[in-house]
Amino acid sequence: MSVGRTAFFSPQVALFLLSSLLLPAAVAQTALDAAHMNDVHITPRTGAALATASLGAAAPLIRQSVDLVLVPVSVTDAMERLVIGLRQENFSVLDGKQAQQIKHFSREDAPLSVGIIVDLSGSMKNKIDRAREAVTQFCEEANLQDEFFLITFSNQPHLVTDFTRPEEIEQQLLFARAGGQTALLDAIYMGLRKMREAKYGKKALLIISDGGDNHSRYGEGELKAAVKEADVMVYAIGTFDRYFSTEEESLGPELLSNLAEVTGGRAFVLENPNAMPDLARRIGTELRTQYVLGYRPEQVPRDGKWHKISVKLKLPKRLKSLRAHARTGYYAASAEPHDVTASR
Repeated sequence: MSVGRTAFFSPQVALFLLSSLLLPAAVAQTALDAAHMNDVHITPRTGAALATASLGAAAPLIRQSVDLVLVPVSVTDAMERLVIGLRQENFSVLDGKQAQQIKHFSREDAPLSVGIIVDLSGSMKNKIDRAREAVTQFCEEANLQDEFFLITFSNQPHLVTDFTRPEEIEQQLLFARAGGQTALLDAIYMGLRKMREAKYGKKALLIISDGGDNHSRYGEGELKAAVKEADVMVYAIGTFDRYFSTEEESLGPELLSNLAEVTGGRAFVLENPNAMPDLARRIGTELRTQYVLGYRPEQVPRDGKWHKISVKLKLPKRLKSLRAHARTGYYAASAEPHDVTASR
């Protein structure tokens, strides 16, 4: 891995060790840049670009100014342990093929707006208790300013609670009962739409499901387009059985993975639902320990098109196993801003 310039290294990198997806914290001694960089506080953005509307209606694609692009980044090692303690000079950002100057860098635990989406289809009957525990563990990682909403779905999605404190989310799930089919795509659409009301610029969806979609009105292509439009990280826990009874179930892991990775989030596939609570806590911790990189494109695009971005790490070769997870692009504003109606 190319560092790009001469660097000096100190003996410290902090690693969050996640043994078997558990979360005891530890510090590992490695080599990193020694130059001290002052953190810059980043004010959360408002008004995310979002391609969602009510179910059954056309979804307008909203273009937004990209004079400042903010990119949350998680870094993991080869054992999927979270890496903290990196500095601004350990990152580089490409907008298309053009290297960008990082103007802002933050490691703050910024407040979050979070949507929790829980599968209550019939196949979840024997897993619903673990799903409740997973939500509890995830919410325990929240700070006092975070806001949450809850959506459950089977034949169709339901907004169970508006933005509220996590205790209300946990209380509502006590009465949840599983049954029916799986309208997963419609539920994610509802979550993206609800995020238009979010208080904070940093937003995420946590999806807990055990199967592919078999009852939605929206298609996979439409949802992927909407996810790319939205400034929302998607994390998913898929509790899939080893043997799939339907084609939809067999495609479930790939669907969740494709949706999550484009946003900078991640999808995790489990065969044992008992692992859900520890994994959910791990995701909550990841959201709390992300880096935020900010840059202004060298040539500000006004073409309304999708622009690819990539985040790379600038580290010694012995740390080449570390990996950065970040969203893969953004939609630029149009020269003459206007809404574009998505085809159904």
